[in-house]
Parts: sequence; structure tokens; C-alpha cells
Amino acid sequence: MAFNFYDTHNLLMAVRELTPPTTFLRDRYFPTNDATDLFSTTDVLVEYKDGSKRLAPFVAPRKGGVTILRSGYEVQRFEPPFVAPRRMLTMDDLKKRGFGEALMSNLTPEQRQRIILLNDAQELSELITRREEAMAAEVMQTNGCVMKHIADDKDITDDKEIRFYSEGSNPATYTPSGNWESAYTGIIADLATMATMLSKRGLAATELVCGADAADAILGNAEIQKLLDIRNYDAGRVDPSTLPNGASHIATLNVKGRLIDVICYDEEYTDGSESKPYIDTKNVILTAPGAGRTLYGAVTQVEQSDGEFHTYTGRRVPKYLSNAEGNTRTLTLTSCPLLIPNNKNPFIVAKVLA
Repeated sequence: MAFNFYDTHNLLMAVRELTPPTTFLRDRYFPTNDATDLFSTTDVLVEYKDGSKRLAPFVAPRKGGVTILRSGYEVQRFEPPFVAPRRMLTMDDLKKRGFGEALMSNLTPEQRQRIILLNDAQELSELITRREEAMAAEVMQTNGCVMKHIADDKDITDDKEIRFYSEGSNPATYTPSGNWESAYTGIIADLATMATMLSKRGLAATELVCGADAADAILGNAEIQKLLDIRNYDAGRVDPSTLPNGASHIATLNVKGRLIDVICYDEEYTDGSESKPYIDTKNVILTAPGAGRTLYGAVTQVEQSDGEFHTYTGRRVPKYLSNAEGNTRTLTLTSCPLLIPNNKNPFIVAKVLA
């Protein structure tokens, strides 16, 4: 049997071999475990629980032991959003020299279409990755996510919201006693209070993710500069280093004995014709790596080869369609991601500038 490059299973293997784009927020704070986080159903189970700092009890030797009940956890069933960018390939595309191709190339249209198809798959995957990064930023800043689904009319969306809290407003929000301006003297106290909000529930507080203006405010604050200038006391250090994709480690602060890494994340994305930052420029978020995870629901689609429904498990699922009458081919790359916290309220957000 001849090898069919355009069969979904073969395309699926090709897509998995592509170099996966990395993103700071998704990869650092919402990693995916392929063994547990890739579902074979279109909906996923979201499990999270409260942190605990219970003590083991003292027990008399004759008692032998005291039964400790397992901590309860919350389980909810969600259907992840359907993300499906598509790109069409026409005869005109096959006649033109491709990006990066030699000026006098000997590629035939048949050979060029495979190269274009793989390049399209890479670009469509990057589009999905940026959507996942935007979802990660939204979950970290709002403790939920609003998904705007496009149907027949591109100007009208069907909004669906997921919240990871039951209160009337986000309980993982902290309001500083003042703006983090140059003369403000409460940054360390604010960070200590935010860290306590996590530590009293047994959650780690090791990294402060900052928007661009908030990061400038920290480095320009007189109190912080004074603390970092004390030679005989390890109040922290300024040690700029670059992390992937727009993230920079700009300092480490000693907050009542806790060393908290300050990370500036000024990466932006394009929404229509407007450029927006992933993290609000005036926000800071106190958390720790691995505080959440990314789940993927299964993708069900009708295959052109047999006209039947097929379900695939994975982060990216390709779908190939050909139109003999119109001489076109279409590649759709589908993903059903859902980014969730592992525990309740692991991201403490604060708007530190007016």
C-alpha cells in the first residue's frame, strides 16, 4: 500500500515531530503531564483542593495510632474551548517560490505542497500556543477564564466563563496600602502579606511575576534600593538574567526570610490590530512554578477518507480536506486546552500602580 502523507494518523505523527514553541507562563506555571492530562473524552475533570498544614497528633503507645481522614477535594467537569485555526492551500500557492526557498528552485508543486503543509502546521501550532499563553495569563490574574467562541458571525461571540472560586469576587486578590511609587515604603510589607496568604494554606511563594510598569516601580523604589545597598545584610540582590520569551529575572528580594525572585514579563500578543501585554503592566502575581497544569480534551472530527467520526487524543490534532472542484486543500489544526490551578487560589494578584 502506498504511503499516504495526508492521512490524519501520518499528519498527527508529523505534527508531533515539529519543534514545539515554548512559552513562559504556560510552560513554567501550567506544565502538562502526558500520562494524566491528555483526556480521551471531549470534556475533562478539573480537580483542585485547599492546601493543608495539619499536624500529626500525639498518640499514647497503647493506642497504636489515630486515623486521619484524607483531605477532600473538588471535582468539576468542564468542556475545554475548541481552538481550530485553519489555512487553505491553492494552486497559486504551489506556483510561487516559498519563504526561504532558493531563487531558482527545482521543487515541483507536489514537493512544495508538503513543505508548505509542514510550515503551515508549525505556524498554526504557534497561534494555538499564544492562545494558551493568553489563557495562562488570564487564569493567573483573574482566577478564571472567559472564552469567546466564534460561530457564523465573526463579530458576535458566544462567551463562556470558567471560575475557579465560588465567592462573589476573586479571593486571590490583594490590595496594597498605597501605590508602589518611588517614595512608597510598604513594598516588602505588601509582599510579606501576599506570601502569608499562600503559606498559611501550605502553598509556596517563590516568584513574583510583574508587568513592565510594576517591575520598573520595584527597581525605582527608594526603599528597595536602600535595602539592596546594605552590604552586611542579604536583603536580596539585583541579578538580571533572561528567561524564555520576554521574561527577565531582575532581582531577588528577601521578604522576612523568604527569597522571592522578581520576574518581569513584558511579552505582548496581537488581538486584531491591537497589541496587548499578557500581564497587565501594573499587576504583580505572587506564586510558584507548577502551581497549575494544562489539560487537553480529545478532538472528534469527520475524516474525509471514510466520512466517519474519529476521536484523537493529543495537544494538536490535524485535519486535512481536499476540494477537487475548487483545486484547494485545507489544513486545520485543532486543540482543546484548559489551564487550571492545582490548589485553590495559588496565584495572588495585586494591582500596584494606579
